[in-house]
Amino acid sequence: MFGYPDAQWNAAKEEMRQVLIARARDKGKISYTELTGMVHIIHFSPDAAAFHHMLDEISREENEAGRGMLSVLVVHKAGDMMPGPGFFKLAKKLERDTSDREKCWVDEFNKVINSSR
Repeated sequence: MFGYPDAQWNAAKEEMRQVLIARARDKGKISYTELTGMVHIIHFSPDAAAFHHMLDEISREENEAGRGMLSVLVVHKAGDMMPGPGFFKLAKKLERDTSDREKCWVDEFNKVINSSR
């Protein structure tokens, strides 16, 4: 995936998943920049396509497991302090109502936080 061996990709994805699960248990958000700094198996920049693809994979897998889109916790560090457009694109694909982005984000955030107990 993106030129990385499967074992390395999967290990980095699990590392990222565990960071996000810990953040969910703390009922907190994390910026894209902060998250990239906490994944060490693969070094990502916050705007890297591979990084966003990995977030997408994690959200799809967690959603399929009934725990919601885990990437809902990953937000811009300034400005709207919400997830980027890729989150909402995936949310729409997963049949979430994205007509009110803030409501979509809050609803999904609560779902993830409540499933992390």
